[in-house]
Amino acid sequence: MASKQSLTQPPASGNTLAPRTLIVDNGAHTIKAGFSSATTETNQEPNLDDCQIIANCLARSTRDKRTYVGPELLDECWDFGELAFRRPVERGFVVNWEGEKAIWERSFVDGRAKLKCDPHETNLVLTESPNAPAALQRNAGEMVFEEFEFASYYRTMAPAFNAYAPSPFPSTATSASGVPIECLLVVDVGHSHTTVTPLYQGRPFHSSCRRLEIGGKTLTNRLKEVLTRTVEVQKEDWIVQEIKEDVCFISQDFNSDIERVWKGGLKDPREIDTSIVVDYVLPDYEAVKRGFFREHDPKISRKARALGLDGPREHIVTIGNERFTVSELLFTPSDIGMQQEGLPATILQSIYSLPQGLWQPFLANILVVGGSSKFAGFMGRLESELRSRVSEDYIVRVAQAQDPVKNVWLGGARLAQNEDVLKERVVTRQEYLEHGDLWTRRRFAGKIAR
Repeated sequence: MASKQSLTQPPASGNTLAPRTLIVDNGAHTIKAGFSSATTETNQEPNLDDCQIIANCLARSTRDKRTYVGPELLDECWDFGELAFRRPVERGFVVNWEGEKAIWERSFVDGRAKLKCDPHETNLVLTESPNAPAALQRNAGEMVFEEFEFASYYRTMAPAFNAYAPSPFPSTATSASGVPIECLLVVDVGHSHTTVTPLYQGRPFHSSCRRLEIGGKTLTNRLKEVLTRTVEVQKEDWIVQEIKEDVCFISQDFNSDIERVWKGGLKDPREIDTSIVVDYVLPDYEAVKRGFFREHDPKISRKARALGLDGPREHIVTIGNERFTVSELLFTPSDIGMQQEGLPATILQSIYSLPQGLWQPFLANILVVGGSSKFAGFMGRLESELRSRVSEDYIVRVAQAQDPVKNVWLGGARLAQNEDVLKERVVTRQEYLEHGDLWTRRRFAGKIAR
């Protein structure tokens, strides 16, 4: 992209911030975005309600022959059947900036946008995945300053902002805006993957960051694969994702639960435990706008219901062990042949790579965030497995953020609330045009002071 100087607005100086600050947590599945308008003088805390959830995708509907861009998917689409998705973020990194640009324009610049802003009068705080390649960081800088022409810009890895959000541990006092929690181990169970990041004073130990290639997308694809054996859902990504969110859970005793849903044969009189098996009613986007589940009734014929012969016309899929075998991949990736250990082992790999004197502070401050951590039973299973693998001499504390999806945004908003801290970290457009991309990346890495 060719460098160009704005002719309409003068660039912000190095000592002055633009009037508004937009915080964008650019996730693979959704963008969490909102303005941080609070100031330290008024002592107003950022509100989670100010954070908007935006679908980070372009979705083509084969039914109404329309392409939905970003926020249009959740605001204007009423039939999610057979949607074809194109996502700019793959494996946690933005690899298609043309698609991301279209989503940002519709979300932040378009006249219909709920978060409409003038980039020349806006500071941008943007997140990225840990260990992002330099080429992708350069593309981000070019998009921010040369295409959108934001007044100033700060980019950091997403887990770092969790250190600035309110602490989920009751015994830990909430720090002031712009002041990070001293020690925090962030477990981010996201859409593309799961990351484990140890933070000290908001700064990551890069050599101890770990990544597990299991996330919400993997679980959705796995559920789609097993359900396709009984019902055709190969093109129904959105519906399968809703099924996963509605009925899947983390088993506390996997072997026992498998036995409970095992159907006996002629020489095995066991019956299926119907407390686990459920019937899921698929949406038809006419009478049923969103799918729902209910207790399994073995007397109901799925084919008869589909024809409307035995009660109201419904398309039903019976879900049994899939409820917990799919989500079990987070703890045993080897079930699908992945040569990686599960989440508890990945967390301990990260901690044990640190000096031994730091093991206790991080074991006692494990924070779980990310949409894929919201499965019922997830926290109990994770804490019990960590406890069983760690010496009794250590205290293990695991907590989940109040809102696992928006917690990164909240931390970024609280950091931006402290103008002195924000001034030290942002790069203005004038500085970018003067010094270039390499200098900008070194500033964000903390290697160049203002």
